[in-house]
Amino acid sequence: MIDSPLSLDILFSIGPVPISSAVVTTWGLMLLLTGGSWLCTRNLRAQPTRMQALLELVVSVVAGQVRETMDDEPDPYLPLIGTLFLFILCANWSSLIPGVEPPTAHLETDAALALIVFGATIWFGVRKLGARGYLRSFTRPVLLLAPLNVIESFTRIFSLLVRLFGNVMSGVFVVAVVLDLSGLLVPIPLMALDMLTGAVQAYIFSALALVFIGSAISEAASEAKKETP
Repeated sequence: MIDSPLSLDILFSIGPVPISSAVVTTWGLMLLLTGGSWLCTRNLRAQPTRMQALLELVVSVVAGQVRETMDDEPDPYLPLIGTLFLFILCANWSSLIPGVEPPTAHLETDAALALIVFGATIWFGVRKLGARGYLRSFTRPVLLLAPLNVIESFTRIFSLLVRLFGNVMSGVFVVAVVLDLSGLLVPIPLMALDMLTGAVQAYIFSALALVFIGSAISEAASEAKKETP
């Protein structure tokens, strides 16, 4: 059980750098996802197996979501969005393992994920429009709104952090409290609900990342149309 959402359970240190349980769990999840991806994709065939067909279905669904949300080809964004979804889903569900605290129930993990989305938004916006054009997009529709547009870009990312952290942390606390009060079997329905909430939060985070990146891309497209004679 997490004693405080701001507390860190330090397991060991590498020189002056303390390593918390959330960091160790994150490393474990990254290794698991990397190894699983390699195992599932090392023998791809023209005639797919059942596992390959399932994976292709998942990829096509995610690609369709990217295409519908951003109105653009999904290939440049699919690795980022797919990885975010899978990592957050596995991180949220890691709370079902006895003794494991989900990394997404800690502020530092959610802040790192939000910063990745923030950096990706800038990266794709600059790639589409160029650095000068991307900065100029903050002056739309009028120059006086530039400070508000800059603040909005930060508040969007902050909302990602708070939404994921609040929902995951609250779910872990509720299950832990009921488990302490009632015994082992009673919290099972709540754990199932926590799994559903974890999946929904992974989807929402990924979908909002798409929306934020798509907003930067749409600004780029609008600017390009204006500059085209």
